[in-house]
This record gives sequence, structure tokens and C-alpha cells, in this order.
Amino acid sequence: MTAVTMHLGEIGQQLRAFRLESGMRADEIAARLGVSRAALYRYEKGEVIKLDTVQRLAELLNISPLTLLGVGIEYYSCPDSFFQKITQIEGDIEQILQVSDPVCYQVTSPAYDAVLLEAHASQQGKEGGALMDAPAILAQSKRRALYSQRKPSIISMLPENQIIDFLTHGVGAGFPMSPTLRHKARQVAVQEIRNIITLIDSVPMGLQFSVIPKNITTTSCIFMRRSELMAVAINPFRTDCSAESTAGIAMITSSPEAVATHQHMLETLWQTSLKGREAIDRLKALVEHHGAV
Repeated sequence: MTAVTMHLGEIGQQLRAFRLESGMRADEIAARLGVSRAALYRYEKGEVIKLDTVQRLAELLNISPLTLLGVGIEYYSCPDSFFQKITQIEGDIEQILQVSDPVCYQVTSPAYDAVLLEAHASQQGKEGGALMDAPAILAQSKRRALYSQRKPSIISMLPENQIIDFLTHGVGAGFPMSPTLRHKARQVAVQEIRNIITLIDSVPMGLQFSVIPKNITTTSCIFMRRSELMAVAINPFRTDCSAESTAGIAMITSSPEAVATHQHMLETLWQTSLKGREAIDRLKALVEHHGAV
């Protein structure tokens, strides 16, 4: 019962979000759940919900009951769906501990997205079709905006191997680009790493970086916490990936075992990674050797 009680607030948030986004009337949703309208609003506030109602709510939200209760696993095969979900979670958290990408997306510059959108538009034009939205890119931009508004604590560990690849190929390595745009993508990559160097040197409150040496192999994952509620995402997708050239399955879970295991791994990795002046010196050396444009 403790695990269920811990996630009642989360269940209420999901129910309220569904009601607001679906366009359905509260009476209609209550009828589908087999409860009164008053009970529906109580559930949205995080009050105790009956298990048979949890089953019907899971069917309404098209997820498993275990996932709704925070002990299951959500799977994502598309970057845009995964990053949209991460954006939703990050809108209400206090702490992020992550090994994810050669940069921390939340503090990247608008130039990062601009290169990806330009590459996406160019590719759409070559294929002769109408210009489509780039949902993964647009979902990501909301993450940056949320961070600017809320400023949760972030500890971001950057794998050295990914930094080298980032500096060598630029933002959006998986996107087909013209030589001119690829040159621009490399310039933006260099500037993003230099921005991180500046942030490490200035030590802003609630934002810390480290560099994971290239002899250490890591799994990209994101640990997220709000009060007693915690979740972990295991993520094969880079924030600058092309959906057309990316294959993998991302997973998000609040399972206590998964959360505790990944939290311990990340905290241990933080202790052994390069921080402060060591991280700055390593990043400067990488820019010098791999970032010449």
C-alpha cells in the first residue's frame, strides 16, 4: 500500500492531464471509470483510488496498471514520444542526475536546435514532400524552456567518447547535411562545449558537470526526483538524433529496485568522473584536438 500511496499524486496528475487534453467532459470520464464526478475530482487531487478503478483508468490511459502505479515500465521506440514524456516528467521535478549526451540539453543555446531544424527542413525539401514538423526537436525545446522557468537541480555527466564524436561531426551527426551546414554544425558543437566550460568555471547554483573518461563505458540514463517520487529513464536516443537513422528502445520506470540501482550507479560514477579544474582542462584539450573548424 505504501508504493501505491506514494504515486497517488502522480496518478491524479495523469488523470487531470488526460481530462484537459482529451476534450472529454468530466461527466463522461467519470462514467467510463464507473465513479461519480465528485470522486473523479478527488482522484485528481491525489486521494485514495480503488484498485478496480485503477484498472479502468489504466485502460482509459492505454497503459498497464503496474505502470500507472509506478512499478511497471514504459517503453518508447520513437525519440519524439520519449522526449515528450521526459518533458512532461521534468515539468514537475526538483532534481536530475544524468549521463546523457555530450552536452546537457537544458542549458544548450538556441543555435543547437536551429541547426537540427535547418537539417530537417533541407532533408524534407530533397524528398519533395511538404515540410513536416520535427516533433522530437520541438519537444526538446520545451525542456529548455521548462528548465529556465523552474531551475531544478541538475548534475550532468558527459561521456568523453560522445564529446569527441560531437566535436568531430557537430550537432546532428545522424542528419544528412550539406558541407556548409555540417561546418556550421561543428562550429555550434564547439561553442556548446565552450559554454559548458564557462558554466563549470562559474559554478552556478544547482548546476554541476563532470566528464566521464573514455575508458569507462556507460549507459545513458536520467534519474529524476520530486520529494519522495523518483523515476529513471534508460535512453538510447541522443537529443540531436535523427528519428530516421535511430533505432532503439527507451524505458521509463519508477520501480523502487530500478530507481535504487541506477541512483547508486550514477552517484558512484559521479565520484569517479572528472570535476572542476580537471573537467575544464579535459574539455579544453578535446576542443583543441577535435574541434578545429
